[in-house]
Amino acid sequence: MQSWQEMIAEAKKEISLLQTKDVNNKLLLEEDFVLIDCRESEETQKGFIPKSVPIPRGVLEMTVERHFTDREKPIVIYCAGGGRSALAAHALKKMGYTHVASMEGGFSQWEKSGFPVEK
Repeated sequence: MQSWQEMIAEAKKEISLLQTKDVNNKLLLEEDFVLIDCRESEETQKGFIPKSVPIPRGVLEMTVERHFTDREKPIVIYCAGGGRSALAAHALKKMGYTHVASMEGGFSQWEKSGFPVEK
């Protein structure tokens, strides 16, 4: 049986990982990608990355297809610290989404880096 830490480590081996500066650059260059915030609503009330779409981790697999039918469109997922988003990216990859990445360090690292935050 795996611990949650082992599950996250395994997921991170099978997905793409992006640093916060890379995601910020994608936003600045207005690249065509989807940015999903998989934190819970009480977390997003404290702030979120501009242009992100809130889809809580607990309902992601059940609702993502309603929002994004193009499984080829690049998706970047973030959470508070990078663990939930790694699991979420791994799940979407299993669902056939081909260009999925998790943002390392999550929203906490984003804020520490001084990148834009909306409230």
